[in-house]
Amino acid sequence: MKFNQIVKDIKSLKIQGATNVAKWGLKALKLEFNAKAIKQLKDARPTEPCLINAIKFAKENDVDTAYHYLHNMQKRVLLISAIHIKNKKYIKNVFTHCHSSTVTKSLINAKKHGKRFSVSNTETRPLYQGQKTAIELAKEKIKVNYHVDSAADKAISESDIVLLGCDMITPNGSVYNKIGSYAISELAKKHKIPVYIITNSWKYSNKKLKIEQRDPKEIWGTTSKYIKVHNPAFEEIPAGNITGIISELGVLPVKKFLKKVHKTYPWIK
Repeated sequence: MKFNQIVKDIKSLKIQGATNVAKWGLKALKLEFNAKAIKQLKDARPTEPCLINAIKFAKENDVDTAYHYLHNMQKRVLLISAIHIKNKKYIKNVFTHCHSSTVTKSLINAKKHGKRFSVSNTETRPLYQGQKTAIELAKEKIKVNYHVDSAADKAISESDIVLLGCDMITPNGSVYNKIGSYAISELAKKHKIPVYIITNSWKYSNKKLKIEQRDPKEIWGTTSKYIKVHNPAFEEIPAGNITGIISELGVLPVKKFLKKVHKTYPWIK
């Protein structure tokens, strides 16, 4: 695939999932590695710290080293998360939102390790990324209960754990994820359902995230001058709503996760 096509696919969400975006960004840098190429990649998805940190690591080392480091890090995340899911006997039904390749692969790995469970997930309008999650899990013969977004409350109340991916982790431990994630975390809190974020720690950033406003036409192509369509891509989950973060650093409460990130990756700013 050509460099410009990768950039286009990242921008259009054809390539989605923070880790996938970072990996493809590194593949693009194998084709063109200069200041202009780096700017194009960063501008394609400025709200992805994993991509930014992967590029920074590549600049300080090389692209191949960065790619293999990220790949091995992700393998460790999937192993740790699968073991966590398998070992928690109370987990019979998992709730998730949108599409996170890390969450999906963790669930598939847990099944391969012998865990029996079902998954409830939401459609995730307006692009219906929840369908991708449902299809991937169904292919592995995992039973999926697919819900409209507005039915999340009942689905969460019938679940044992909420597993979400993430696009960014902030210095105060809050997490940015697909729009709808904040409401889901509040509903989980109401029903006393634990919320875990499955991620690699390269999604940490101390920069302020500007919420991406996507094309209103993804929702509705109305021409009325009296109607303004809002289409934010992400929102913030408060640290207080998060039970723990599952990463290559282990299964940790938010504060311990932050301390370990600072110690392990002091170069991430």
